[in-house]
Amino acid sequence: MNPTEIKGFDYVILESKNYNASDIKKVKSLNGKVLAYISLGEINSQARYYEQLKDLTLGKNENWDSYYLDLRSEKTSTILFSIIEKILADGYDGLFLDNIDNFTIYGFQKDQKNEIVSFMKKLKSIYPQHFILQNAGIELVPETAGYINGVVVESVASDYTFADNKYKLRDENEYTEYVRKLNSLRKKYNFPIILVEYADTVKLYNDIKKRISRTNFLYFIGTIDLQSLPNFTN
Repeated sequence: MNPTEIKGFDYVILESKNYNASDIKKVKSLNGKVLAYISLGEINSQARYYEQLKDLTLGKNENWDSYYLDLRSEKTSTILFSIIEKILADGYDGLFLDNIDNFTIYGFQKDQKNEIVSFMKKLKSIYPQHFILQNAGIELVPETAGYINGVVVESVASDYTFADNKYKLRDENEYTEYVRKLNSLRKKYNFPIILVEYADTVKLYNDIKKRISRTNFLYFIGTIDLQSLPNFTN
């Protein structure tokens, strides 16, 4: 996407391989904070740094054609910090840390919880002035809160399922309970919580928007691949 087409957002998350320092400067002039995407839990086979990390993986996430990283290996952490240093040198305001839910009791890397918390602690100590946004893994927030500046939560009002590639609204009771938990987190830790929702039609988009507009959470509604600005036509 052309950098000048990205404008008016409080937070922008970019794939660093697609933008150079000049692009980032333009995006920053048109938006709030501009963050670089990086997964601490997985490495995609198409990622720029795949070759460096492919031998430090534990299994495959078939949904995304990506591989689970072994954070118990010191080499993995060393490579990740090297990647982060190069990314941030381009002028980003901070980082969007993806796949943190992998390290909760529900995730593939639940036995690496201590490693991810230690990694995030070290990250914040090296880059104290950078904005660190944690994606998912709200169960870990009591342990990561001191090292982050906000949390992104996906599919609160919506409920995309990979098995049938279906977009839909989340069950009302599940949604209400989810919002209750997030309000509790926001009150306790006093940092922004951003919702990322998924839709494929104008009707679903409007239904999601109607739900979450009452929560006062920042939000973005897009398609599941999050590779472009949404443009629903039906």
